[in-house]
Amino acid sequence: MPFQLHFGESDLLRCRFALSPLFETQEAVRTLHRTGRHGYHLPWLRRIREASGALDLEPLWLLMPAVGHNPDFICPPPIGPLATFEEEIAAVRAVDPEVARADMALALADRPGGTASATGRRLLADPVRAVRELADLLEQAWEALIEPYWPRLRALLEADITYHSRRLADSGLEQLLGELSPRLSWNGSTLTVTGTQGDHERVLGGQGLVLMPSVFVWPEVVGGHEEPWRPGLIYPVRGIGGLWSESGERTSDTLARLLGRVRADVLCALDEPAGTTALAHRLALAPSSVSAHLSVLRGAGLLTSRRYGHQVLYERTPLGITLAATG
Repeated sequence: MPFQLHFGESDLLRCRFALSPLFETQEAVRTLHRTGRHGYHLPWLRRIREASGALDLEPLWLLMPAVGHNPDFICPPPIGPLATFEEEIAAVRAVDPEVARADMALALADRPGGTASATGRRLLADPVRAVRELADLLEQAWEALIEPYWPRLRALLEADITYHSRRLADSGLEQLLGELSPRLSWNGSTLTVTGTQGDHERVLGGQGLVLMPSVFVWPEVVGGHEEPWRPGLIYPVRGIGGLWSESGERTSDTLARLLGRVRADVLCALDEPAGTTALAHRLALAPSSVSAHLSVLRGAGLLTSRRYGHQVLYERTPLGITLAATG
């Protein structure tokens, strides 16, 4: 069924990109229960098997029906383009309990037996306690499932925003929206999301739209946040296929002999733009070592760099792309 967002002139001027560690945490919890999402994430699933098994995620899963409403208060729109998890979870803890109760009631009504279940009754009976319990669970999920891998995930998300920001400047919003996913189509002043779990329309009313890339939402596109929240659109991040590759897995011996093994690994790890810290985490190297190799590769014309927010992102030049492809 389609999900439609209706734009006015002012909405076109108020679209922005953001990323959210809290949203990635929520979607990681959802992904554990949805085997259709597992394809790209099998290495991650193997790594977190023990940690996820120690978590009692049943209250969160109960509020995540496959069809229908999912509570917005446990994952409100990002408060900024570079918000931290600590800032976002503080906003969850501060939500009005009655707003939370109404949000939970909608989700439980869309889960067969959810309202009548023992957990559902407990959550609705004491929304103050429910908000605290759910925030605690999300924090535990963050620490176990996402935080150890956040530098890698954040680098991919920031690279996506950098790429699509350039596309927005080059081609405009209409073409950009069509490129984010084949499930999106633009007609006049309406953005239609196909393949969603429900038939729904929303007039943006001058609020604009928050565009969020996500690692764990793949292969779906999600239209998020009902009133009074600012509307959002969550789409699959670019470059997910190489996200969980380890150092050296895609580096050929020929390229390693030409550049040196570590330097070749650095070049091949840049399928998407990334910063020094993320590359160091991905390749299990010291940041100082990665920085030195990046400088050499950039000096040789294989990489370019640009500043994004708090860090410098490196990406391959056409020559660097060609050379890495030989691997």
